[in-house]
Amino acid sequence: MMGIGLTIVMFIVSLFILYVVIESAVRRGINSSVIGKYVEEKHGMKEEHKPSFLDHDLDSDE
Repeated sequence: MMGIGLTIVMFIVSLFILYVVIESAVRRGINSSVIGKYVEEKHGMKEEHKPSFLDHDLDSDE
C-alpha cells in the first residue's frame, strides 16, 4: 500500500513541475514574440505580474 501512495504523490508532483515549466515557457514565448510586443504597444495590455515564490529561482537575473 505504501508504494501506491508514493507513486500517486510523485505523479502529482511531476504534473505540477510540468505545469510550471510549460506555463513559464508559454508566457516568455508570448511576451517576446512580435505579436506580443505589438499588442503591448498598440493596446497597452501589459500583464500585471504578481510576485510568486517561483520567480526567485536559481537562473533568475535578479
